[in-house]
Amino acid sequence: MAHVLVVYDIPHDGTRTKVASICEDYGLDRVQYSAFAGELQKVHQEELMAKLRRRLGKLPGKISLFAICERDWRARIEIVREAKGSGTAEGEEGANAGGE
Repeated sequence: MAHVLVVYDIPHDGTRTKVASICEDYGLDRVQYSAFAGELQKVHQEELMAKLRRRLGKLPGKISLFAICERDWRARIEIVREAKGSGTAEGEEGANAGGE
């Protein structure tokens, strides 16, 4: 399995919502409003993109899937600040996945 990042820019609300739902169906986690990340085998990456291509149809938009190797995935740097009351300490930063 490979780590993937799916990002999209789709102006049509209904299509954008359906694209998000399809990403969730593949077990991807929302990391931004129009971005999902997770792990998918190559065959599932291709299947996902085929479904997304069909869903977008002839409407304007762009959908990109980036496969990210394990080394680069571990080297990512994140800053995560949760809203108060979400269970994470206020101002707490997410750990650097690279092991800092």
